Amino acid sequence: MNLAFAAVAALPLALAQGVQAQGTLPGRPESLVFPELNFMPPKAAEYRTTLKDGTPLYMFPSHDFPLINLTITAVGGANLDPSDKVGLASMTGAMIRRGGSATRSADQIDERLDFMATNIGVAAGPWTSTASLDCLTSSFDESLAVLVDMLRHPGFDEAKFKIAKDETLEGLKQRNDNASSISGREWGYLVYGEDHFESAQPTGASIDSISADDMREMAARIFHPGNLIISVTGDFDPATLPAKLEAALDGWPMGDRNGAPTAPTHDMVPGVFFVEKDIPQGKVTIGMRSIQRDNPDFFAYTVMNEILGGGGFSSRVTQKVRSDEGLAYSAGTGFKAGAFYPGTFRAGFESKNPTCALAAKIIFEEIERMRTTQVSSSELDIAKNAFIETFPANFASKSGTLALFVADELTSRPAGFWESYRDGIRAVTADDVQRVAQKYLDPSKMTVLVVGKWSEIDKGDLQGRATMSEIMSGTGPAKMIPQRDPITLKPQGAAAPADG
Repeated sequence: MNLAFAAVAALPLALAQGVQAQGTLPGRPESLVFPELNFMPPKAAEYRTTLKDGTPLYMFPSHDFPLINLTITAVGGANLDPSDKVGLASMTGAMIRRGGSATRSADQIDERLDFMATNIGVAAGPWTSTASLDCLTSSFDESLAVLVDMLRHPGFDEAKFKIAKDETLEGLKQRNDNASSISGREWGYLVYGEDHFESAQPTGASIDSISADDMREMAARIFHPGNLIISVTGDFDPATLPAKLEAALDGWPMGDRNGAPTAPTHDMVPGVFFVEKDIPQGKVTIGMRSIQRDNPDFFAYTVMNEILGGGGFSSRVTQKVRSDEGLAYSAGTGFKAGAFYPGTFRAGFESKNPTCALAAKIIFEEIERMRTTQVSSSELDIAKNAFIETFPANFASKSGTLALFVADELTSRPAGFWESYRDGIRAVTADDVQRVAQKYLDPSKMTVLVVGKWSEIDKGDLQGRATMSEIMSGTGPAKMIPQRDPITLKPQGAAAPADG
């Protein structure tokens, strides 16, 4: 018998035996009563210390396996890219790993890491960068030395650098190949503008302009002890680990920590925008700016979005668009509260070109229903319980727990947030849900982006239930976003209003 299947099959029996040990086994499954889960989230302060130079260190030891995972998180990523060198931070992270060091070639490092069964990764994100190390306990000291050498003295091997550039340029050529890539890019532009780091895209010219000196400067700006938070899980001694890390970082100059990412200055423009692409299925995104996470309405907004479209098959948009009408395989909403500036609310789906208008119309109807009528008590309970009952999953793994603590520190999340999280969710009422929907979800201020064959999408479905003219009734004619050259990102033709 398959062991995984056997374990799953044995679970009900184990649960029943546990209940039976406490008393008489009920006659029917629905009569089973389980004790309430009493989970208290771990506190970051219990895992945090600092090295002698002030570098924060989070430790979560476990001796289950002879393995150690170390992650260095640094402030700074794509937000540090010069406007004419978009892609520099990303290339720097990739080449720190691929380009060797000043003392060892890339091939020598790869060979040594393979021998030790050590995995090292370096990557730059939107405003943070990471360097990670997974190794055996027995090889931790040497693996750490290799990682620090790569970060402090990156080699940026010329041949490897050329390969990385060629691979990146080849990837740029393909970014108009599918609707998702086009939609993601143009949605970013509509939300943040073309120059903000959240949406800025590399071009052939920006990649070509990157030099080894550019990468050395970027690496030095991102990776230094004054800009790092270190987290370690696995088979180590917390009493001796700080000294090992201090020795590894010894002599590495402390710099200043990079600042928080800057807020976008671009204002979203309401209306319908489309990119023409001859495909049978259109991709539609509807949304607007949302709130910051310290907003008092955070919990109410979170529950409201869960009921509207964030809760999978139990949410209204998914039920209506997917289950009831069969217009899309996947349809729903997403909500992100920004740490430094407002995030986004968005609804999205993919549907046959003629039914895109109908699916969009249904989503707007559901948004309006959320604004004008109270949600039912069962909807409210399902949404709230979804967050409360899955809350422990936020701390399911040791590395995930420390990653959460590091992110909280970097974004200055108030102490006690996780301890009071479930109370915040429990306190949300039906009145709160309707109030935040009225306050933040204004259909007249929403932006709609469509990627697909516009002539078919605009006309609507064959039954005449909806056309794009209905969606545009409050915003004016749709505006065409010209297709862009995949390498230069220059528009291939002038934007113009569409018929209808």
